Amino acid sequence: MKYFIVDAFTNRPFGGNPAGVVFLDSQTFPQEDLMLKIAAELRYSETAFIRRHTEREFTIRYFTPKAEVELCGHATIASFFLLYQRGLASGQCLCHTLAGDLNIEAGEKVMMQMARPRIVATLAETEEIYHALGVNNYRPTMPTQIVYAGLPDIMLPLPDVATLQSLQPDMKAIKEITKRFEAVSIHPFAFSNDGYTAHVRDFAPLYDIPEESATGTANASLTYYLQQCGCLGAEAECAFIQGEVMGRPSVVATRIQADGNIFVGGTAAIVAEGNLTV
Repeated sequence: MKYFIVDAFTNRPFGGNPAGVVFLDSQTFPQEDLMLKIAAELRYSETAFIRRHTEREFTIRYFTPKAEVELCGHATIASFFLLYQRGLASGQCLCHTLAGDLNIEAGEKVMMQMARPRIVATLAETEEIYHALGVNNYRPTMPTQIVYAGLPDIMLPLPDVATLQSLQPDMKAIKEITKRFEAVSIHPFAFSNDGYTAHVRDFAPLYDIPEESATGTANASLTYYLQQCGCLGAEAECAFIQGEVMGRPSVVATRIQADGNIFVGGTAAIVAEGNLTV
């Protein structure tokens, strides 16, 4: 099996969000315990395992070092950027995932259609969530909601970018909260008049990801959330900046259409490749 390290949502190495990408030699996936071990060995938040059916049809499974997840946005962007660069995919492609079938636009910039978004729940009691991030005595003017666009994430509004960047997350508390609400992460955001739709961070310690520098699925959820809150029209394009505190600034592009479909994407950079001898 061939493996690659690809930084997604950036156009230069060592920026954005790194993912492992593994090309399968056979038409069947390895045993799950082996894929988990490979993901743990590569040590990235997610590793994508790609099965190629044709030049326009693929199946991808995603593994953190701890568990399989239904979908990972940045690993999908990394995968199809790599496939495009190697001449294995171009234009409109179909990707089968555990979260459903996704339409992918493969090119120098990769855009992926997310699962149909929906509001899972509105959380009435939020003090505990804010306290877990080191924010006290804040009364948000927007709702705290669990939103699904392939994975369920908690959208958490903050008053300003300074508050966002100075968060003091309690990973043990965040892990317990996300487990209780059956969410993958807490996704705090703040607005700023600097050309970006919002600045964001993402915490998913339940899946051994203390913080992630770019999160496709959560930013797709945020796009839908902002539309439902009246911040976006029926059609809109967004640019979210993430990973600043980690020293890996990433720009995640999203597009929401009048029919409700959401696309997430960006560029990527290939950092390394090698062979797995298992």
